[in-house]
Amino acid sequence: MVDLKDYYQKLQKCFEAFQNEMGTVRAGRANPKILDKIMVDYYGQKTPLPQVGSISIPEARIILIQPWDKTIIKEIEKAINMADIGINPTSDGISVRLIFPELTEERRKELTKEIKKMGENYKVSIRTIRKECMDFIKKSEKDGNCTEDEVKRLNDEVQKKIDDFVSKIDKEVEEKNKEIMKV
Repeated sequence: MVDLKDYYQKLQKCFEAFQNEMGTVRAGRANPKILDKIMVDYYGQKTPLPQVGSISIPEARIILIQPWDKTIIKEIEKAINMADIGINPTSDGISVRLIFPELTEERRKELTKEIKKMGENYKVSIRTIRKECMDFIKKSEKDGNCTEDEVKRLNDEVQKKIDDFVSKIDKEVEEKNKEIMKV
């Protein structure tokens, strides 16, 4: 019996990476995921921004960061500026605010193109995993580990899995584009 569990895990990881990357796309509304990769210098240690304070969204276009240690507000502002997310932080000495500007129509169209391209890149990655999986199945057949009928069944199973992930990516891209184009 041929075990394809590793390939299915690769597919899932690829899809999760796609979802994470989609979450970092700025759609004119506040999304705390854009802060996940920002590292703050916290007493000499590079620490992810979400781990140094609470992050909330008091309004649709505002992210409020309230550090547990008020002495690192300058470090948080510096880290956000260095991350180049396109938003300047403002501070009142107690918290840091990120105010998202409204997107222009031109910028919305650019973002939808970027998202479609991102989706296509991940679909290519998924197809690459499919090729690896199909090659593994062929090799298993040559080695005598599975029959011709099993090869056909496994190929169909893999293709169904690939189709599911491709349709999930298409759905996510479509939803994100709707979110971006919504004024």
